[in-house]
Amino acid sequence: MTRGLWLALLWPAALAAQILDVGRFEAESVEIPAPWRLVQPSTKVPPTRYRLRAWDGVMAIEARAEASMAMLARPLTVDLGQTPVLCWRWRIEAPLRSADLRTKSGDDFAARVYLSLSVDPAVLTLSQRLKLALGRQLYGRDLPDAAINYVWDNTHPVGFTAPNAYTDLARMMVLESGAGRAQRWVEERRDVLTDARTLFGTDRIRAIQLAVASDTDNTGETAHAGFADFHFVGKDQACVFTAPSLHP
Repeated sequence: MTRGLWLALLWPAALAAQILDVGRFEAESVEIPAPWRLVQPSTKVPPTRYRLRAWDGVMAIEARAEASMAMLARPLTVDLGQTPVLCWRWRIEAPLRSADLRTKSGDDFAARVYLSLSVDPAVLTLSQRLKLALGRQLYGRDLPDAAINYVWDNTHPVGFTAPNAYTDLARMMVLESGAGRAQRWVEERRDVLTDARTLFGTDRIRAIQLAVASDTDNTGETAHAGFADFHFVGKDQACVFTAPSLHP
């Protein structure tokens, strides 16, 4: 067997080994299969409703928020050294009208992808460690060290970043804004280690949880969004989607 043929036979297996699927779905359902679970921060607020549906040829998580908030989350075990790039696609029917990510009263999004992180303790400051200890007393031991929120915003430009209105342990990054790309599937690709360096000044992290959300509890608005095809790939590897986006 020639060397070229041998490499050609090995290439598909090597490629597959570099793709870590963490959110692809096969059938419509009102129940989201494990390891996904509903996370409702407050029982005083009604939960956002989620289901699986085929949407313009894409099997996706559909979210409907009506003055509501709940995340759909799953744990992660991923080697970011090998596969640091998170790929997915999402869509919204319309952006929110009155949201403002800089304020607590406006901290709502038609769609957000929430990545919880564990940070190397050696790079945390004393102030950060004290904040985490206090936060875990108030909200439980599952509070992550840090979090990246990739959001579809209503007003801020693509690329805008800011601390979360409630805590600087979570950072917001605007990937889409406004209605210009609404009502279509939009593909995203983010190098998590690069984003962690930009937002937190370190890439000594582990990704421990992935969540999606449409939340409108602060503004009282409604939102309708979809999320699909979550997977991690290598730094120089293309994202692999199950079907082409209808509107590139």
